[in-house]
Amino acid sequence: MSATEGKVCQTVGCGKPAKLQCPTCLKLKIEGSFFCSQECFKKNWGTHKAVHKAKIESEPHDPFPNYKYTGSLRAVYPLSPKRHVPAEIARPDYAETGIPVSEQNVRASSTIKCLNEKEIEGMRKVCKVAREVLDIGAAAVRPGITTDEIDRIVHEATIERGAYPSPLNYYNFPKSVCTRNNFILIIFKNFGLFYFILFQVICHGIPDQRPLQEGDIVNIDVTCYLGGFHGDLNATYLVGKVDEKGQKLVTNARECLEKAIAAVKPGMKYREFGKIIEAHATANGFSVVRTFCGHGINQLFHCAPNVPHYANNKAIGVCKPGHVFTIEPMICEGTWRDELWPDQWSAATADGKRSAQFEHTLLVTEEGVEILT
Repeated sequence: MSATEGKVCQTVGCGKPAKLQCPTCLKLKIEGSFFCSQECFKKNWGTHKAVHKAKIESEPHDPFPNYKYTGSLRAVYPLSPKRHVPAEIARPDYAETGIPVSEQNVRASSTIKCLNEKEIEGMRKVCKVAREVLDIGAAAVRPGITTDEIDRIVHEATIERGAYPSPLNYYNFPKSVCTRNNFILIIFKNFGLFYFILFQVICHGIPDQRPLQEGDIVNIDVTCYLGGFHGDLNATYLVGKVDEKGQKLVTNARECLEKAIAAVKPGMKYREFGKIIEAHATANGFSVVRTFCGHGINQLFHCAPNVPHYANNKAIGVCKPGHVFTIEPMICEGTWRDELWPDQWSAATADGKRSAQFEHTLLVTEEGVEILT
């Protein structure tokens, strides 16, 4: 029995017996595309091809087929819908519009805010929540899970604690966490962002449908907003058995952060942290990303000071008690240079090699430093 037997042409007003099917629909396993002739098929093509597009976009696919990726990592769409935040949860000013007006109002200022005791307690509270959320997201890391699923887990853990996921709709970022996997990342040009990253991508990766694979390294960057304050941290995790060089990269990135934190104290110049980080990275054969940096954080997601992670930078300011900021070095196997994906968020290494990152939110105290996250 022919597949067209008993079928009629789908052209509006035709009604003749069908004699053929759309070959693309057959390939895509789309049912119901019957036509009586090539003439009717061509007549319908302008609208019918939308059926093919909808089918393709509903299944896992590379949204940038003509983009020349720097490495083997590819974006895998479709992205899941924007996740819901209950109405009772307090939101930052960009939650609806995508524009952090309060940050933009002080963008040109290099003044570093000293937090009072009440504000410091607010930072401690939100940073404790962010730490819990990151640990929950990290516990889900395994071969086969998608970064989108980790985003769901992080989102739900955040709102369960009455907090708002700071990345969500920040400059229209579509997800609640940044991920970077041996190859995904997101970038924000002036300050270090939140990240959920797989590592060929340096930072700001958009969680999507790509499953993690044995041997990947993945960075999860969490920022929570609670009680009017943001708390920010990230870490890189091994997915199953990772090669020795990848393990060394991750270890070095962690050590770079630890060595920089050990130097935090009143009177330390913000430009000096980069010298410490780059010295340790280059001594072990790695490079340090220059496009993205650590940043001040408090009632604002990103503010002064900027904290570059490379030597001989021009950062302004000196650590004082009450300053709260992040250090978050991104360490690369090859070049430190990056390239932006067509999604205008994900930043990948220019040579396609891996990168790793760790981050803490830090408080300068009279004696030295308190790691809030």
